[in-house]
Amino acid sequence: MSRKKKELPLIENVTVIDIAAEGKAIAKVNDMVVFIPYVVPGDLIDLQITRKKNKYAEGKPVRFISYSADRTEAFCEHFGICGGCKWQILPYTEQLKFKHKQVVDNLTRIGKVELPEISPILGSDKTEFYRNKLEYTFSNKKWLTLEQIHSGESFDNMNALGFHIPGMFDKVLDINKCWLQDDISNRIRNFIRQYCFDKGYTFFDLRNRGGLMRNLIIRTSSTGELMAIVVFYDDEKEQREDLLKAVANQFPQITALLYIINQKANDTITDQEVLTWKGNDFIYEEMEGLKFKIGPKSFYQTNSEQAYNLYKITRNFAQLTGNELVYDLYTGTGTIANFVARQAKKVVGIEYVEEAIEDAKFNSQNNTIDNTLFYAGDMKDILTQEFINEHGRPDVIITDPPRAGMHDDVINSILFAEPLRIVYVSCNPATQARDLSLLDEKYRVVKVQPVDMFPHTHHVENVVLLEKK
Repeated sequence: MSRKKKELPLIENVTVIDIAAEGKAIAKVNDMVVFIPYVVPGDLIDLQITRKKNKYAEGKPVRFISYSADRTEAFCEHFGICGGCKWQILPYTEQLKFKHKQVVDNLTRIGKVELPEISPILGSDKTEFYRNKLEYTFSNKKWLTLEQIHSGESFDNMNALGFHIPGMFDKVLDINKCWLQDDISNRIRNFIRQYCFDKGYTFFDLRNRGGLMRNLIIRTSSTGELMAIVVFYDDEKEQREDLLKAVANQFPQITALLYIINQKANDTITDQEVLTWKGNDFIYEEMEGLKFKIGPKSFYQTNSEQAYNLYKITRNFAQLTGNELVYDLYTGTGTIANFVARQAKKVVGIEYVEEAIEDAKFNSQNNTIDNTLFYAGDMKDILTQEFINEHGRPDVIITDPPRAGMHDDVINSILFAEPLRIVYVSCNPATQARDLSLLDEKYRVVKVQPVDMFPHTHHVENVVLLEKK
């Protein structure tokens, strides 16, 4: 006999008091902390507990009794469903305040190192249509909203092209308009979806592994170039070519129209062959007269305009005079390495992805930069004492690791290298704070500059300058 699931309580008249991690807000109920999405401090709500642990609970608002004075209207029709842009109900000035607080809290609570006064966060000039890359998923399991379910309407077509519903790996919300990327992205996506509807093309079935249409990736650039990558699952030549012809004819402004046939278990394309249907197999980004080649697999900061500000801060923190040996760790396509190379004696870049290193080398050559060296491989395996002895002890290390931060072996190698300065760029202040505590053995934090790369989300970038004690 199965055990009856305990009913979780509905709690009335709860005031939201603060913002927490992952974009959720906080309320307190009888000294228990409750994490709630899609509310802001000052909202008075009736709260349904959805999950209860010993020290905290999770819940959702079921009724708004009164709204906070700090709340603003969501501008996106998909708000609260697609899972993105959770903070669009907060005025941008409030978003920046909470992001700054997040950096301070992480560095203080986790890092536990002596800190200077943390500079005010640098906001993004663009708060809408600021991304240069979006990825969409085709699915035959469309997510129905409560309004659709209660409408009485019959939904014969359950195909969707949009974003995965958080926590629902095979459910996709059909997106009409996304406010994150230039509207050309919406027009391309909506055209392809309608074309597939009209032609009866099958959308991907994630559970049973079948269907023609799998993913769509769109990249725009500050140079006005445009890349569209259509990912197919079934290898149906006639249907594939008809679609690509239609897209090329409808959108002549696409400068790189590419496609992939991906029949493996996951959606990643790093190990897939990318085929060119029309134009180039890359686009360019431009910064201070430097041109950066961006391929279909390349990493590039997704907010191009704010990336320029981020890199300028990084270069200023590095305090280069033209005589320094710089190591650029997690260099990606060599954007930072090439950006600072003209102010340095030599820059050595290291990156895991081999194709990215090839792009980094091309970017140096294309910009007539001859004082860079790039190496591909796992950071902890490349950046060893032998490597440092061979290439020289760096004067400055710039490091921009993934969200997980740096491996202990990498930190030990940095401590062995003993550069005069370390510029640590991070998209995750929590793991950055952990690493700062390990570097505290030999380094002190002298500058901290938060940068907002992703308006309407809880994510924040942070740049820290460390100097040798």
